[in-house]
Amino acid sequence: MRLPPVIAPLAAAGAVAALAVGALTGGVAAASPAAAAASGYTWGNVEIGGGGFVPGIIYNQGEPGLVYARTDIGGAYRMDTATRRWVPLLDHVGWDEWSYTGVLSLATDAVDPDRVYAAVGTYTNEWDPLNGAVLRSSDRGETWQRTVLPFKVGGNMPGRGMGERLQIDPNDNRVLYLGTESGNGLWRSTDRGVTWAKVASFPNAGNYAQDPTSDNSYVTQNQGVVWVTFDPTSGSPGTRTSTIYVGVADKENGVYRSTDAGVTWQRVPGQPTGFLPHKGVYDAQGGQLYIATSDTGGPYDGAKGQVARLDARTGTWTDISPLPLTSEELHYGFSGLTIDRQDPDTIMVASQVSWWPDVVFYRSTDRGATWSRIWDWDGYPARTLRYTMDYSATPWITMGATSANEPEPLVKLGWMTESLEIDPFDSDAMMYGTGATVWGTDNLTDWDTGGRIDLTIRARGIEETAVLDLAAPPGPVELYSGLGDIGGFVHEDIGEVPRSIYTQPVHGSVSGVDFAQSKPATVVRVGHAVGGAVESHIAVSTSSGASWWAGQEPAGVTSSGTVAMAADGGRIVWSPQGTGVHVSTTLGSSWTPSTGVPAGAQVESDRVNPTTFYAYAAGRFYTSTDGGTSFTASPATGFPTEGNVRYGAVPGHEGHVWLAAENGLYRSTDAGATFTRVPGFEDGGAVGFGKAAPGASYPAIYTTSLREGVRGFFRSVDGGSSWVRINDDEHQYAWTGAAITGDPDVFGRVYVGTNGRGIVVGSSDGTTPTPSATPTPTATPTPAPTPTPAPTSTPTPTPTASATPTQSPTAGPTATPTPTPGPTAPPATSCTVRYTANGWTTGFTAGVRITNDGTTSLDGWTLRLTYDGGQRLEQGWSATWSQSGSVVTATNAAWNGNLAPGASVDVGFNGTHTGTAAAPVTATLNGSACTLS
Repeated sequence: MRLPPVIAPLAAAGAVAALAVGALTGGVAAASPAAAAASGYTWGNVEIGGGGFVPGIIYNQGEPGLVYARTDIGGAYRMDTATRRWVPLLDHVGWDEWSYTGVLSLATDAVDPDRVYAAVGTYTNEWDPLNGAVLRSSDRGETWQRTVLPFKVGGNMPGRGMGERLQIDPNDNRVLYLGTESGNGLWRSTDRGVTWAKVASFPNAGNYAQDPTSDNSYVTQNQGVVWVTFDPTSGSPGTRTSTIYVGVADKENGVYRSTDAGVTWQRVPGQPTGFLPHKGVYDAQGGQLYIATSDTGGPYDGAKGQVARLDARTGTWTDISPLPLTSEELHYGFSGLTIDRQDPDTIMVASQVSWWPDVVFYRSTDRGATWSRIWDWDGYPARTLRYTMDYSATPWITMGATSANEPEPLVKLGWMTESLEIDPFDSDAMMYGTGATVWGTDNLTDWDTGGRIDLTIRARGIEETAVLDLAAPPGPVELYSGLGDIGGFVHEDIGEVPRSIYTQPVHGSVSGVDFAQSKPATVVRVGHAVGGAVESHIAVSTSSGASWWAGQEPAGVTSSGTVAMAADGGRIVWSPQGTGVHVSTTLGSSWTPSTGVPAGAQVESDRVNPTTFYAYAAGRFYTSTDGGTSFTASPATGFPTEGNVRYGAVPGHEGHVWLAAENGLYRSTDAGATFTRVPGFEDGGAVGFGKAAPGASYPAIYTTSLREGVRGFFRSVDGGSSWVRINDDEHQYAWTGAAITGDPDVFGRVYVGTNGRGIVVGSSDGTTPTPSATPTPTATPTPAPTPTPAPTSTPTPTPTASATPTQSPTAGPTATPTPTPGPTAPPATSCTVRYTANGWTTGFTAGVRITNDGTTSLDGWTLRLTYDGGQRLEQGWSATWSQSGSVVTATNAAWNGNLAPGASVDVGFNGTHTGTAAAPVTATLNGSACTLS
């Protein structure tokens, strides 16, 4: 429920500050795969299956079969044991609270299994307007209450795979501990999460940041207190556990212990140093603490690390690492630590992180004295495998490939595998999360007798994609999707997982997709890479997406932008990043610059007249009546000059355009010459159209907007004269401002794009909620609405949850729908490039800091690194990467293109080499030589 938090005053009790918050209850959808709402609609998902990072899988230690999963931007889930389908638990989170879909940690109560807790918040820097919160539920996540914390929580920040940070005392379940970020230390609740107090006696809030000197606040945060675990034998039911271990992001002082139920704390003597303790797991039967460490906080990187065991009775630490630090094969740290609770001699650990050729899982049946690997080399490039893989549940996981590129397999075991968990009640059952999905097995112990374990995808019900665009054509294809990190799909049946992502070419992220309204088999999409380069940023199909070809590009294109297809399929208007708007009359094989329209404008087509196109940029609307050759600015004013703006033309009604902006919802019936503001709408999120209601002539209109003080999904079946809200407070899906469209063939069906919960689909049950009438507005040629203040821009941070390695994350609501391109002629540059690399036998990870040493700002930049040692780019982050010969090129992302004098930006990439991971010999920025250090 969207209720304001009631925060009690902070009470000082010595050095301990306590925060009390009133109970805020929010309901969530319980049924799966779709849940009925109180609005006459049933809500579910277009089936994709996964699509993002799952950093935590948490089994309940008291009830068999009870298991939860947490994601970094897509909420939390509970497994339905009967269907093996994950049930979403945080769909009640609303637009203004989008931050609470990032889950940094989750705890399930072994004493009272109905209780579950989640520490939520997405970013700890200025991108996120909200402080974090601890959610608590006494009905397994069906409903929640909330305690808002006095600091931010970063479920999508660096280090989010470490943990678990939130834990329940196994003897006194009134007591919870929470390890926090940003120097906020260790916190404790003694009333089942209702109120929280900082543990003032805990001596170390952590000191590790990914890059503390960076100008990018995403990588400068202190990753803090990273896990808590208990020795349950040191207490008895109803009394607090005496011995507690806590892990801290500090390479010299990583593990602390209390033996008096958290009153005092000491650094555990003799502990290994030089690395960060990603995981800490205690074996109560053996009286031993295991830790897995890495040299970075992850989840994308890690080049060295150890696994260690503490005998709690003797205080002796033993290095039980699968590989010694001196091994040339060790090019990763360790995480994903788990114990077989039915046979505690057995432990497992995962590499953190091995991009090439694949992740490595290690298994020991003698408490780490010896190890076996899930795969071994068998004469390069051949490998012997202790596993089989069945990916039929999510066939697109091949990412468009049709054969293996040995030694890399067609389908990898995964990447970013920080959560590897053996079922505490079943030694044969294990699940682990990756950057794209969840895998599991039910015959794990076959590993120990020389057999192969059978891995199957276990992500059904988890929908974690970030939606950038949607298009619903009439006919056999139900939907085209444009998604971040995995490109998107042709959805022929929204109830079935698609077989393949877009190919020919593959696009890492698809930012725009459109079809010809009167010839819907003709389709265009534009996309960009999330690492490396793309064959072309544009692809065209005349077979409803059954096959595609790569279009040619105008000179200067650096990224994808937006695209529009003429109603008859005869023209394409493209507004890419890096150059101006262009038009093609040859289905993308040649291009002509359009005139009268700014570069970077957001383009759409009229759905009736094939020579009419529209564009929007910086508060001005533009119309072309000559097929996109030239555009004319509309006299209409009053639109916001920045922020989220989405608009579209109405099928079957020439010249009808609806525009949703952050200061309202507008309509035009004269091809944009004039606009009328629709009364009642305070913030228009997105707008789209679907099949008309029975007996109606105007398509149904759908919008994700703020209307008369209520944020929701609204529908009109009478051309905007009246509106009904079609969702309820249990089905809000956080930020939904990117895309909404109705189905042209099924009245009442609507598709909504989310930022981490995939594509939501709503279906009408045939009942009609009572609409509220909209007063007839007075049309004015130049409306002058009162603009709302520009929102805080939420750029896309350094890499995130991804289905391909080192992909950039999708942040919270993106304030600027179309990225600002760099200048056509960049100014001369004075610059410094600091280059660092961690290398191994055949590969390396490079970090690059670019500093503008000049006196003028750079509005867009291109970095070129020249190598002379055979280095090859694999994938990169925080920029668009490509390679030609010995030159590796990086062009700014939408969010880091502006470099003020003295400012720096950090980017990076993974690569391979044939000799050594030598540094580049030269570096240039916008064509000017830089000082290379």
